[in-house]
Amino acid sequence: MKRRGAGFASLLWAGAFLMGAAAAGAHDMPAPAPRSSSPAAAGEAPRRVVSINLCTDQLAMLLAAPGQLISVSMLARDPRSSVMAEEAQALPINHGLAEQVFLLNPDLVLAGTFTSAATVGMLERLGLRVERLAPAYDLEEIAALIRRMGGLLGREAQAEAMAAEFEADLAVLRAGAAESTRPRAALYEANGYAPGEKSLAADLLRTAGFASVAAEFGLDYGGFVPLELLVLAEPDVVIAGRPRAEGAARGEEILVHPALEALRARRGVEVLPDRDWICGLPATLRAAGRLEAARRALEVGK
Repeated sequence: MKRRGAGFASLLWAGAFLMGAAAAGAHDMPAPAPRSSSPAAAGEAPRRVVSINLCTDQLAMLLAAPGQLISVSMLARDPRSSVMAEEAQALPINHGLAEQVFLLNPDLVLAGTFTSAATVGMLERLGLRVERLAPAYDLEEIAALIRRMGGLLGREAQAEAMAAEFEADLAVLRAGAAESTRPRAALYEANGYAPGEKSLAADLLRTAGFASVAAEFGLDYGGFVPLELLVLAEPDVVIAGRPRAEGAARGEEILVHPALEALRARRGVEVLPDRDWICGLPATLRAAGRLEAARRALEVGK
């Protein structure tokens, strides 16, 4: 009984918070839904879907029926993180708070496997259906994620068409890279982070016809590489993240370091915004296509 009372108190606090935010003019925050809203019956497609994860936000926006997706996370609107930031402007946002999500009366909540366990656990204890989708670690997994999202939303036909198109485009890209000389490429991001061989970013490189220097550094999933080591490795090309804004984060200063600038002048640096590979989406192939074009130009230059 004590536990139930604490949960009820937290919901009352959330309701007060949301009403206060609305009174302050926070029009982007979705309004609480009446608890009398009819949920989808067993076997029917969900009618009120809330996403609290950047990657599920974007997959759901691609596949949901009109009016089916009622809220996405605030990151969906961030053009530095989301390739669908413009589309997300049309949807109310949430901040991933369990109390806030509960008051929206969803019949399906979409989360990632790394979404806060406390948030997911509370939502499940409150009786909500929560589905967690794992991130894609290679391009093949994207088609599977598309199909799973289609199944969760009751949009199987639309998902199958999208996944089949993705697989066909992927096959074309990989066939084009088959004759590549495999120039060595290094992925380099804020704080000197380099994605490892078992990452979506590294699979992008392979698909575009590059060999990843991460293997030489002994990185599986990723790690931090000193700038000195990157310079000594002398990759054929460096693929770096894009600084968000001058002075925005000290960790991004390395992306404009004189040593990296010197490497850029000697070897060339391609810019690959983080949003292009954070999530496994059909748009990820566009990034692979840009990298393939950069690889072809590099090979012609040699």
